Amino acid sequence: MLTRAMSGLHRFAEAVAAALMAVIFVAFIVQIVLRYVFGLGVGWTTELSLAAWLWLVLWGASFVIKESEEVRFDLVTAAVGRRARIAMGLIASITLIVLYAASLPATWKYVTFMKVEKSSYLKIRMDWLFAIYLIFVVAILARYLWIVWHLARGKEPAEADVGAKAGSGL
Repeated sequence: MLTRAMSGLHRFAEAVAAALMAVIFVAFIVQIVLRYVFGLGVGWTTELSLAAWLWLVLWGASFVIKESEEVRFDLVTAAVGRRARIAMGLIASITLIVLYAASLPATWKYVTFMKVEKSSYLKIRMDWLFAIYLIFVVAILARYLWIVWHLARGKEPAEADVGAKAGSGL
C-alpha cells in the first residue's frame, strides 16, 4: 500500500514538472508570436518562463529525480571496497545534512522577508516564488536522512555505472 501511494505521489510530481515545462513552452511561443508577428515587446512571458524554470528545476530535484539518476563522480568510490563506499556515503550524506540544516534558518528568514517584494510584470509575491527553495531544502534533508539510515544499516550505496568504468569502450 505504501509503495502504491509513493508511486502515485511520484506520478503527481512528474505531472507537475510536465505542466511547468508546458508553461515554459507556451510562454516562449507566445513571446515569439507577440514580438515577431505583432511587434509587441512583452516582459511577462520572460518572467513567467523564469519563474516556471526555477520551480521546475527545484521541484524536479526535490521529487522527480531519483537518487540513482543524480550526476555522480564515482571514480574513487568505484575503486574501493564495500565498507569504504558505505563510509564515504555516510560522510558525504552527513556533511550535506549538516550544511543544508545549517542553512535552513537563514533560508526561512530570507524567503519570508521577500513577502514585501513582487515580481515586475506578474506581481507574484517573491516569497511564493522562492518558497520552492525551502521545499527543496526540506526534501533534500529528508532524502539524505533516509540515505544515512540505509547506509548505517549496512546497505551498500548504488554501484558505479558500468559504462563509466575504464576499458568499457565508451
